[in-house]
This record gives sequence, C-alpha cells and structure tokens, in this order.
Amino acid sequence: MRRPGRWWRRKSTPAKVEAYTRWSFHFMVLVEFVTAGGQLLGLLVRGEHPGAGGPGAATALMVLVAGHCVLCGVIASRSLDWQRGRRAKPVRLLWALGVVTAGVATTAVSLVEHDRAGRDADGTALGVYVVVLAFGAGTITLGLRDRRRMLASPAGFAAGSGLVASAFGMAAPGALIVAAVVLLSAGFVTATYVLSLWLLNVVHELDEARETRTRLAVAEERLRFGRDLHDVMGRNLAVIALKSELAVQLAQRERPEAVTQMVEVQRLAQETQREVREVVRGYREADLNSELAGAKGVLTAAGIDCTVTGPPVGLPAQVQSALGWVVREAATNVLRHGDARQCVVDVRVLEGRAVLTVDNDGVPDGAGGPGRGSGLVGLRERLAEIGGTLRAGPTGDGRFLLTAEVPSSAPAGATAGAGPGPRAGAVAPGAAESLVPTGLGAQTAAPGSTDSRNEVTS
Repeated sequence: MRRPGRWWRRKSTPAKVEAYTRWSFHFMVLVEFVTAGGQLLGLLVRGEHPGAGGPGAATALMVLVAGHCVLCGVIASRSLDWQRGRRAKPVRLLWALGVVTAGVATTAVSLVEHDRAGRDADGTALGVYVVVLAFGAGTITLGLRDRRRMLASPAGFAAGSGLVASAFGMAAPGALIVAAVVLLSAGFVTATYVLSLWLLNVVHELDEARETRTRLAVAEERLRFGRDLHDVMGRNLAVIALKSELAVQLAQRERPEAVTQMVEVQRLAQETQREVREVVRGYREADLNSELAGAKGVLTAAGIDCTVTGPPVGLPAQVQSALGWVVREAATNVLRHGDARQCVVDVRVLEGRAVLTVDNDGVPDGAGGPGRGSGLVGLRERLAEIGGTLRAGPTGDGRFLLTAEVPSSAPAGATAGAGPGPRAGAVAPGAAESLVPTGLGAQTAAPGSTDSRNEVTS
C-alpha cells in the first residue's frame, strides 16, 4: 500500500514546482467561480435577479460563468505544457476564450439597470463583469511569451470594459471607474500568473545548469584521465615501436644485438603496463572524506536530510578506499530505490575495526531480504578482500540499515580491488551506478543526471 504523499516525495524539485504551479492555476479557476458564480447563486437563493430577465437570466449567467471557468482551467494547463515545450500553442482555445470572455462580460453588463444603481443585483452583475474580464485577461497571458503583450493584455481588457459599459448606458464617470477596477484586477491576476511562470522557468534553468555543471565535471575528469594515459603511454609506445623496428632489421642481418633490443622492448612493455595500472588505480580509488562529502551533497540536493559523522583519522588508504565504495553504493540505493526523508551516515573505530553505518527511513514497499542487488554483492566481494563484512536490510520499523565492518589496519598486501593482479582497479558490480564519481566526491550532483556521471566509474 502506497503511503500518503509518497507520489509527491518521489518527484524531482522541478516537477514539484511545476505541479504546484499547475494546481495554483486550477485553484485560481475555483476562485473565479466562487467569486462570480457564488454571488449569482446568492441572488437565486434570495429570490433576486439582475435586470429584467428574471431568475432565468441569473441562472443562464451562472452557467456561462461556469463554462468560462472550465475553459480557463483547460487553457491554463495546455498553455503551461506549451511553455515547457510539450505541446503546440493552443491558439484556437485562446481565441475561443477571448470570445467567451467577451460574451459572458457583455451578458453581465447588459443585465445592469443603470437607472437603479443602488440594487444589489445590479452590483452583483457588475462584479461578475469585472471578475470574468480579470481572469480572462490573466489566462490569455499564459499563451504569450512577449512581455510587452503580457503587459498590454490587462490594459486592453480594461479599455474594452470601459467602452462596453459606456455603450450599454453607463455614465462616463462610472465607465471610467469600471475600467480602472478591471485594470487593477486583471493586472493582479496577470502578475500572479506571469510570476508563477517565471519562477517555474527559473527552477528548470537552475536544474539544467546543475546537470551541465555535472557533465562538465565528468568531461574534465575524462580529459585528465586521457592526458595521464597519453603521458604514460605515448613516449613508451614510440620507443617500443622504434626498438622493435631496429630489432627486426638486426635480426634480418643475423646480428646478435637483436636479442638485446627485444629484451629492452620487453622491459619497456612491462614498465608501461605498471605505469598504466598506477594511473587506473589512482583514477578508481575512492577517498572516504570526498565520498562522504559528495554523498551528503547529493542526498541534500534530493531533499533528504542527511547527517554525516566521521571519519576517524589515521585509517589506512585501503580501508578508506573500501569504505568509500560502500558510501557510493549506499547513497545510490538511498536515492534510487528508497523513499527516504532522513539519512544518517556514521563512521567510527570500535575494537580495532572500522564500522560504517548508513541508516535511512526509506524502506521500499515489499522490500526483500538484504543484499539481493548486484551492487551489494560486489561490495561484499571488495570488503572480503581486506577481511571485511557487509550487512544490509530492513530493521522492521520502516528503516533500512547498512553496516560495513573492516579491520582498522588492513592486512599486508590487501588492495581493496585496486592492486596489480587480475582485479586491478576492478569496479564492483553495480558500483558503476554510483552518483559520486571518482575525483568528484565533493561535487553536488543533480538527481536525474546519473547516467552521465556513471560513465566515469564504469
């Protein structure tokens, strides 16, 4: 069973702001109906009616207002999709809204008996006139991108309202007052809509900028790695090629120096292999401090309250590298597979063992036993190489706990998967999904740009 509000917490920040903006526009539609239609409903309940049309006129006007509200809601939603580039501009609906707004406003002002200005019913009709024009102008603004046209929309509706009121017999001072009220009301609604759109666009631009920053950081890391490989292999391969060519020529002449040159080629090849391993090892080793800072930044950016304590000083490089991989995988799991609101990461040394715990309150529905993911299996293999263990699983109270223990002084020869053997610099299965790429541990990465960052550790 889905917990209340879970669908909201699973949304990204831009998606949350967009949902809030969309429902704000729909709420404004409700405000229009309550403001305009509610007054007409009150007249019908009291047995009053504007003008000489009787109760039927008030009922018809209320139906027209309801239709205008529905049309405003539909256009607001589709215009927002157009603003975000998801659909074409709803030109026909915008023209239809302009026509309906003019029709409803004209109907309302036509019911006003200007020779009996003190009647409540006539005041209600004028109120409907103003409200419909104000919300119609604001909604049409959502279908515009030019700021000048946005500002001109309330002014145009205000001028038109004054002319229509004057055409239906309202005195010039009264028509001028009506135009001023429409200008203020339409300006307020328009400003509200425009500011909401501006805020939504700013949030999306910030999210895109954060993703761009992450991609640039990945590109910089790739360039660094490429430069390192070029510096290591370029010179050695050129020398190997030259000496191999010399050895071939000496062999063709049956000169004994050919053996000496091939021995030198063999030595250079072994030296190149050693240097490449060192480059890869340095590239793939995880620094615990950087990984903790990066995990805190990533989780905080995702709206998760993350607390980090540690790490203790003096831990061997092999231990820090192994625990750094655990932090990467744990942060990935908290962000991807759970629904956490709080996460606590703690590193401490207890009785000669370094203990890392990651506790969060985001147990997925139907979570199975611990350690079924390939990432956790790979971490167990990595920790086992230095005598460590890993436990992970739900605690039964809606929380998920991951505990990694390794000797605080790594055994001699242990490399945590980064040694010169066949597993040199090997990446744990599933760890390539890490959200904190090597060398970028302190970067605050954007949720949603995981794929580009994973390529660094793959």
